[in-house]
Amino acid sequence: MDDGALSEDWRLAWQGLGLAQPNEALFNQLLARYREPQRHYHTLQHLGECLTALQAAQGLAERPAEVALALWFHDAIYDTRGSGNEQRSADWAGEALASAGAPAEVTARVHALIMATSHTAVPAGPDAQLLVDIDLAILGAEPARFAEYEQQIRAEYSFVPRWLFRRKRRAILASFLERQQLYSTGFFHDRLEARARLNLAQAIG
Repeated sequence: MDDGALSEDWRLAWQGLGLAQPNEALFNQLLARYREPQRHYHTLQHLGECLTALQAAQGLAERPAEVALALWFHDAIYDTRGSGNEQRSADWAGEALASAGAPAEVTARVHALIMATSHTAVPAGPDAQLLVDIDLAILGAEPARFAEYEQQIRAEYSFVPRWLFRRKRRAILASFLERQQLYSTGFFHDRLEARARLNLAQAIG
């Protein structure tokens, strides 16, 4: 997505919540975050891929505008040397929504959706399942894109010794492969599950 398409998606998400779009400063702050130099995968490329995937599967969402806003903020904070990125991103989203006059229940739901992208538990509820499937769609990408993704993740952690990175990366990928199923929704399971398992097996091997 180019900046124009991103701007339109941003506008429609706020419109879908029945809220006036925040001033342009917040939009520009988010774009600047996704362009930070330490990012190689968690960039506007990833955000654009997520938003495009949502467009294709939007009919699965109970509250599509909330899923869209959660995607916008889910990697807003990304510190490769720190922790709590999801919590800090969710808190920022909550502050932005509260400032825009969103009802407390909307703010709480978006906050919970972003926290689901920490991938520490199986997502519950249609919107969380959809959001997590979108975030993990890269695992089922075509081989060339998956290989690029793996290189991008390595670049984000270039400060980690190669032997240690390989050990930890294999453990992370193996944990996904050990799941009974990677994708919770039929839409993504049918389209990506088999290729994702092949990609993961090859990366681990």
